[in-house]
Amino acid sequence: MHLNRSKHFDVLVIGCGIAGTMAAISAARAGARTAIASLGPLFSGSSFYPGTWGLGLIGPESPSDEADLASCILDVGCGMADPALVASFVSGISDGIEQLEALGVTLKEPKRAQEREFIPCFDRKHRLWRGIERNPFEQAATAELARLNVVALSPWELIDLVVHEKEIAGAMLFDHAAQSFELVACGAVVLATGGYGGLFERRLTADDVQGTAQALALRSGCTLVNLEFMQMMPGLVRPKSGIVFNEKTFRFAQLLDAEGRDALREVENARLALEARSGHGPFTARLASRDVDLALANAGPSGLNVHYRLDGTSPLPEFVRTYFDWLERDRDIRIDDELAIAPYAHAANGGILIDEHAATGVDGLYACGEATGGMHGADRIGGLSSANGIVFGLRAGASAAARAARANPRSSRPPHARAAFEGIGIEHGSDIRKALRRIMTDSCMIARSERGLSAAREALENLTAQAESEKRRTEDPRQVAGAARITAQLTLARSIVEAARTRTESRGAHYRLDFPASDPAQARPLAVSLGRNGSPVARPLHQRR
Repeated sequence: MHLNRSKHFDVLVIGCGIAGTMAAISAARAGARTAIASLGPLFSGSSFYPGTWGLGLIGPESPSDEADLASCILDVGCGMADPALVASFVSGISDGIEQLEALGVTLKEPKRAQEREFIPCFDRKHRLWRGIERNPFEQAATAELARLNVVALSPWELIDLVVHEKEIAGAMLFDHAAQSFELVACGAVVLATGGYGGLFERRLTADDVQGTAQALALRSGCTLVNLEFMQMMPGLVRPKSGIVFNEKTFRFAQLLDAEGRDALREVENARLALEARSGHGPFTARLASRDVDLALANAGPSGLNVHYRLDGTSPLPEFVRTYFDWLERDRDIRIDDELAIAPYAHAANGGILIDEHAATGVDGLYACGEATGGMHGADRIGGLSSANGIVFGLRAGASAAARAARANPRSSRPPHARAAFEGIGIEHGSDIRKALRRIMTDSCMIARSERGLSAAREALENLTAQAESEKRRTEDPRQVAGAARITAQLTLARSIVEAARTRTESRGAHYRLDFPASDPAQARPLAVSLGRNGSPVARPLHQRR
């Protein structure tokens, strides 16, 4: 199988959402010859997922509010966030917002900012709230990338990282348009590929969010952290699927089962439960509102019907009105249609462990955005995912440019890809991928248990063995790319299951049917690394960088 070796850059950014875009701009501004590679078109990923009506961004209201926001992040994170990283993160948000506006991005400001609906998910007070809209961001970022001569490589998929003498020397990518493999040499790589929603059947993420970069980083020597804290969100399954449900509307809703009965009839004070559920988008095990999500999970993929009870006399909150208007205008869905919702995999609170400079601990490798972990914990305050992408995207780009500038001169010989790249495909790769998603959806969404997780672990190990046994030489480059993708996804899926099995308690986004309470003795993050046999191992993260 031929491998092209014609491209060299100072910095290669992989991923094109907010984090990747900001990283590429930051690196190029620092003087680095920069490329940004993406499986989808520029500005795809989950930053501008078409199934949602907007993208929130929050920050401290003033410098005096930074300490309170950091404290709240740690409280909401339930002991799973790194205090030093959180403090560094919060201190960079205001500057990140200023840089975004200086770029020419017009941010949306609420008209009725003091309505309770603008209190971020899981937060205890109002913060600075802004909305990022796709068109203003895309226009400003496109102009800046062009001005800086950033090279866009699309649709190019990350296949592997190139390691030379324990340093990252580049990456191997697959050009889907040309159906060719490209080895890109560079002084530093930035991973900004998003989370791992692609491992689930029902997901509120873009199709190019594959969940492979985390596994490749793991294989290159990185540590993954907080993998068990995957946010599960309600989304529409009827009349159209894959659309985010606005949790602020729960307090106006009644949930009905397939027979038309109140789905919360056995929940003590169901109205209060729905009222409380209106305060946060993702599921959490630590609040009584979890009864609403457990009812949704028990209903299965068909979900529960939503009936809105609006008296028509009181004006709707701005946040709710905006959502209803978007549904009707952009999705042709009216609130009196037959609506049904079910849980979806949404955003990852964990990922590649980084420090305040976005360094991964592997020389030459940086990461930012939803692909990372440490600045969030068991739960994440709404709007901080966008802030994470901006703050650590800017830092990752600057760090990568500085590293590339001081890198030792490379020999004239291009770096080598791993020996595993030998034109190998997997015979029934698509079937294995479907099975993986089914396993993760059945066992790793809201309701987890030792029985389900152990079955998932065994099934994934069997799939891994099946994939290995079905490897065949092929001249079809798409099959070779598919084999690399499946191998990485299996590694990450097994890592998530291992972390979920190891955490024998319920905490934030992680809920165990067999351990429904939190355990103070487990109030520490779990780090995942690869054992000697190549299998993922989850252990307490005792020492933080």
